[in-house]
Order: sequence, then structure tokens, then C-alpha cells
Amino acid sequence: MKTNLIFVLVVSLTLVACGGSPKKDKSAKVDKKSKSEEAASEDGNPLLAPVNYLGALGKAKNVSEKKINLANIQNAINQFKAVEGRYPKSLGELVKEGYYAKLPAPPKGKRYLYNSKTGQVGVK
Repeated sequence: MKTNLIFVLVVSLTLVACGGSPKKDKSAKVDKKSKSEEAASEDGNPLLAPVNYLGALGKAKNVSEKKINLANIQNAINQFKAVEGRYPKSLGELVKEGYYAKLPAPPKGKRYLYNSKTGQVGVK
């Protein structure tokens, strides 16, 4: 009887000390593992910091160029609308009519989407 009581007491204390049921322990381990993997991929190794920094700079440069190009094209579309009284039928018409010297190349693997009814331009 004493051995059963001691066994139940030890198991109970173990569950309380570990934070509950064994299922919670497993999920806690999974959460810890995924967080550590995220940390390792972001900045876990100080030797990779320069590489990560350069990668972030390259990504920021690409995003900013995309936004600036879209804003410039949208500005040319608005100028065309103000002068001509309509939106251009295509982005090529902006170049043909002299509102844009040459359309910038879209980001690698993407293309410009233009809606001639609304005058909105985007990248897909």
C-alpha cells in the first residue's frame, strides 16, 4: 500500500513539475524546437550576420525599386489622363505618346498588370 501511495505521489509531482500532462510537454518541446529553428535561420550564427545583412539589403532594394517604378508609371498614367481625358489603352501607349521614355523592366519573374478602365497598374 505504501509503495502504491509513493508511486502515485511521485507521478503526480512529476506531472505538476513538468507543467501538466505529457501532451503539453510534447507541444512545448515542439514550440521550443520551432522557435530555435527560427532563431537559427535568422541570426543564430554570428558568422552569418554579414550574409544575412546583405540579403536583407538586396531584398529591400528590390522592394523599393518596385514601389518607385510603380509610382512613376502611375504618375505617367495620371498625366496622360489629365491631358488626353482618358486612360491609355496600354502601357505602351505611354511610351508612344511621350509620357514615358521607356517602361522600366518589371521585377525578375514578374510582369506589369494594367487595367485600362481604372488606370491602375500593379505587378504580378
